[in-house]
Amino acid sequence: MAHIIAPSLLSANFADLKSAVELVDGSPAPWLHLDVMDGVFVPNISFGFPVIKAIRPLTKKVFDVHLMIVDPDPYITAFRDAGADRLTVHYETCNHLHRTIQAIKAAGMKAGVAINPHTPVHLLADILADLDQVCLMSVNPGFGGQRFIPGTYRKLNALRELRNVHGSSLLIEVDGGVSEQNVADLAGHGADVLVAGNSVFNAPDPAAAIRTLSADI
Repeated sequence: MAHIIAPSLLSANFADLKSAVELVDGSPAPWLHLDVMDGVFVPNISFGFPVIKAIRPLTKKVFDVHLMIVDPDPYITAFRDAGADRLTVHYETCNHLHRTIQAIKAAGMKAGVAINPHTPVHLLADILADLDQVCLMSVNPGFGGQRFIPGTYRKLNALRELRNVHGSSLLIEVDGGVSEQNVADLAGHGADVLVAGNSVFNAPDPAAAIRTLSADI
């Protein structure tokens, strides 16, 4: 399977989100990545249900919603109703991860778990069979434009091996510091989905950047 590029709206111009979404809609990127931040789990606040609901009619692209919030359980159906297709929660914020994942699936969405750079992959072994995707944070969550953490390659290898052992078909996603310089290496190490923020929306030609990042490796 060719890798998926998921442009991250966090790096777009918030004064003109409509244009940003329409840009992605006309691109080969099949997913749009939406980072929801609460200012508690991460030191930043982004956007929530009203924004997601407002942009949902603008595109049929997959809405890949990444919750960087504490206690996500009360909000699962609200994100479904706003238009999320895939909902990812953080391992570090869920006291009862299996229950949370089952609630996401029961709401009709694909379920994912994200882990921070310091969280080892092996902690997901007991939940792996229930997951549709795992998001490896390759920067510390909260802000775009950070430098890629090279240790992510080691974690990619470990997660790919764990996936093979369990016979899982989950997608491996990498979020943070993705650029034209490392997209081939990341795909070569087993990343199925690459979240690209600054490398898309801060490029001189964002549409061309998506095409370049999406090109077959």
